[in-house]
Amino acid sequence: MTPRPTLDSVRRLLRQERDDTWAVRMLPRLVLGLAAAYTLFVLASTGMASFITVCALLVLAGILWLLRRRGQLLLALGSTAVTAAMTGYLAAAGDIARGSAGGLLSGQAVFGYWTLGGMALLGAWMLKRPRGRRGVTVVLADLLLVGASGVGMLAPLFGVPLGFLCVVSVLTARSKFTSPVSGREQRVRRRGSRRSAAVAETEAR
Repeated sequence: MTPRPTLDSVRRLLRQERDDTWAVRMLPRLVLGLAAAYTLFVLASTGMASFITVCALLVLAGILWLLRRRGQLLLALGSTAVTAAMTGYLAAAGDIARGSAGGLLSGQAVFGYWTLGGMALLGAWMLKRPRGRRGVTVVLADLLLVGASGVGMLAPLFGVPLGFLCVVSVLTARSKFTSPVSGREQRVRRRGSRRSAAVAETEAR
């Protein structure tokens, strides 16, 4: 047996009364949703490559929808993806320039850059008291990592170690443990505790 609230919603949708804002807004959304679903179905049925592409786009859209209120996390994930692509491209370009495309050294460098990108992403969220926003921390680390991969084009042995130093330096600099503000906060807290103790002694007398 169909629940009555569902029947009432269908009746409101079909009647399309002008005073009913829910029904007026829901009808075009429903039509556009069905059109989009049919378009995706047609595109996915053309071949295996199209099917995989549509599935990947749907998964990406779902992730973006779930993280729509986590702007810093979206910024960090996007920056990490761009950094992975850029470092891989620079490593491959360096190999081509040296005349050794697909070398073992470039593969190790790309793996190292991707590992450092993940380290920057995880490290920014592992900081207990970060200075500034976490997504900005990841972007700064990724920019320096791309610069280190540019150095690795000319000197492959120094690219990954330099990237490691850059990522660690950014995470350390963005941590509040090295911030002078933390010392000020401690001094303010000490003064507050002293004042509260003095007030408590005065009231006791």
